[in-house]
Amino acid sequence: MTEHELPDLPYDYDALEPAISEQVVTWHHDTHHQGYVNGLNSAEEELAQNREEGDFESTPAAMENVTHNGCGHYLHTLFWENMSPEGGGEPSGDLADRIEADFGSYEAWKGEFEAAAGAAGGWALLVYDPVAKRLRNLKVDRHDLHALWGAHPILACDVWEHSYYYDYGPDRGSFIEGFFDVINWDKVSEEYQKCLDHFE
Repeated sequence: MTEHELPDLPYDYDALEPAISEQVVTWHHDTHHQGYVNGLNSAEEELAQNREEGDFESTPAAMENVTHNGCGHYLHTLFWENMSPEGGGEPSGDLADRIEADFGSYEAWKGEFEAAAGAAGGWALLVYDPVAKRLRNLKVDRHDLHALWGAHPILACDVWEHSYYYDYGPDRGSFIEGFFDVINWDKVSEEYQKCLDHFE
């Protein structure tokens, strides 16, 4: 069975300041993200033990823990990779063209993404939908509620309160503005290209 591990940050803990403070990145990565990794490993161990013993009483709860913690781990990994101290600006190249084609304009995409981030109880995601073969914004609650089957996230913004409350208090909108200042569009474009290579 695979043992999941907390990935290292691709930059220093203070590298995203002033958008996200060193303290928040430390808490968020070392405590919250680590908790999802631990929860995923624990749930998978429980499922394996249940299969071995033929006792499935706790299996449904363990399955829920796999999806909750697994989505938490995977989305946080993308979240860290989606940001860079050299980030910000707007996408370019094929990704920019696709955003304009699927949303009408970058401004329309951004407005919709900001609306999702302002209302979500978990995450705002830009995903590639391989069925419709288009990009979509999703408002996801917790880590997995209102997700779309088969969709592949290429940009993830964590809007759980632990992401911003220490820095911004209840002003989530200012945190979202700060997130746009550190988006690593090169990484988002790389994830988009992976989807094209696989599905188109």
